Amino acid sequence: MIDTQPADAFDPPFAIDEPEAHTLPFVFNTPHSGAVYPPDFLAASRLDALALRRSEDAHVDRLFAPVVALGAPLMRANFPRAYLDVNREPYELDPRMFHGRLPPFANTRSMRVAGGLGTVPRIVADGQEIYRERLPVEEAVQRIEQLYKPYHRTLRGLIQRTVRQFGRAILIDCHSMPSSSLGRDESANADFVLGDRFGTACSEALTQGFEAQLRARGYKVVRNKPYAGGFITEHYGEPNLNRHTLQIEINRALYMNESSLAMTCGFDTLRQTLTDVVAAVAAEVVDAPPHRIAAE
Repeated sequence: MIDTQPADAFDPPFAIDEPEAHTLPFVFNTPHSGAVYPPDFLAASRLDALALRRSEDAHVDRLFAPVVALGAPLMRANFPRAYLDVNREPYELDPRMFHGRLPPFANTRSMRVAGGLGTVPRIVADGQEIYRERLPVEEAVQRIEQLYKPYHRTLRGLIQRTVRQFGRAILIDCHSMPSSSLGRDESANADFVLGDRFGTACSEALTQGFEAQLRARGYKVVRNKPYAGGFITEHYGEPNLNRHTLQIEINRALYMNESSLAMTCGFDTLRQTLTDVVAAVAAEVVDAPPHRIAAE
């Protein structure tokens, strides 16, 4: 049994960096960049802080920070992915992790739960078990009620605000991937993986726009393999309603030391590249009417 960690330990659990004027129909989101590790969580874990951070999309919020000056809000989590993963269903939970009975509506049989990467993860990205012992069910419920649900209410509100203002919304869900996670097929050595749930979450025109701009700058880009997009991409991507969601996965070797998580000399170059790519795609989007983007 461990002491539960109150949600206000993160103070605040997430933040929105707002532009002076919201001039682009974009919302950017970094749900896995949180780096606040409460003492109670660290004490309950069998891993040290660096091992826990291997699940983190370290520095991705900093890579995308310049989009705010371009005219788009950036939402970022402060709580870590190893503590709570908002890119899952709200109750994707592994009953083997908990003392007590899970709610009857919990999804205990998903592939993500089976792999140890549910809403409250059982393992970190390299497969190591996080906790010394089982958690009380109340701990999982508390994290979901006090962190997960407010996060999604806020993200949904940003999207709705953007639709009201522009007649459309483009959510860019920003992530990073270990270089070792890439396969030996066409995804090998990819710099970026663009995930649009195989065309169901985002218009072809938008996905193609990002792909073309990245390729023009010399990067290797693949789509949907091995990352097609998680819950956020699937849940918020509704192209028929002019709500598009594209997940961007960045190879961590481009900008950081994957062992120490320290930023490398490639960080500034990549941040400028991403700024230029977003600006170029945004210029095309602003000139295109909403119905054209949805139809393409």
